Amino acid sequence: MITYNWVISQLECKAQEGDLTDVVYVIHYRYQANETDGDKTYFAEVYGTATCPNPDPEHFTPYNELTQAQVEGWLTNLLPVSAMQANLDSQIANQKNPPIVTPPLPWN
Repeated sequence: MITYNWVISQLECKAQEGDLTDVVYVIHYRYQANETDGDKTYFAEVYGTATCPNPDPEHFTPYNELTQAQVEGWLTNLLPVSAMQANLDSQIANQKNPPIVTPPLPWN
């Protein structure tokens, strides 16, 4: 079974937006997949950035009160997670059953 995991490496903020400070507008992320099959573990990841929409001042969370789960929720809403998982699944499938192989030369 493949498990998925977000890794958030950086949050870019606008110092000031209206009355709000430290407003997150870009999330730098990695989305990782792992699968253990017997004694072998397979790993794949995609990485990128996601641009956040302008915040709703009535539901704004101050930067120092943000949680990883909250930012992961933003990513889940902003990105095509199903397509990303399909990509990661394909990367792992190709590791398990490589579509292209390099056997030794037949004359060696």
